[in-house]
Amino acid sequence: MNQDIAPPPEGFQRVELGGVFALNNGPFYARWHDDHLLMGFRVGPQHVNPGGGCHGGMLCTFADILVSTAAQYQADIPRQFLPTISLQTDFLAIAPKGSWVQGRADVLKVTRNLVFSQGLVQADGETVLRVSGVFRRGPLLAESEGDQALRLPGMPQRD
Repeated sequence: MNQDIAPPPEGFQRVELGGVFALNNGPFYARWHDDHLLMGFRVGPQHVNPGGGCHGGMLCTFADILVSTAAQYQADIPRQFLPTISLQTDFLAIAPKGSWVQGRADVLKVTRNLVFSQGLVQADGETVLRVSGVFRRGPLLAESEGDQALRLPGMPQRD
């Protein structure tokens, strides 16, 4: 980790979610709290736009991973690939370099073929992004090392 960037808040653990693309754009952190997966990242120099705030593309990447991953662990569905069908974002404020960006999502509905979820993303406690997503329920996924890392304290065990 860049020594100029503060560590994540207490209780957050580094996780590998979202494949190689996400690994190259992270690092991401997670914790389990009140039956919800919380995810976050620290805005580093690699994340900022020319104006000094977190790039909107980075916030969208984070939000996409947040709302789909929350469905994997908060809804009673098997671990499966959830490709994004629709992702709606509203930018409400800037997430400055060095800020802690954290999100929480809620699963709204699960059907035979689709998952609907929404979330809020904050930077140092200020809401910066609202997101909603629709995901197609794809093929089952084999358990990966990233899944092993997502055994967070307090998280219910999956079969």
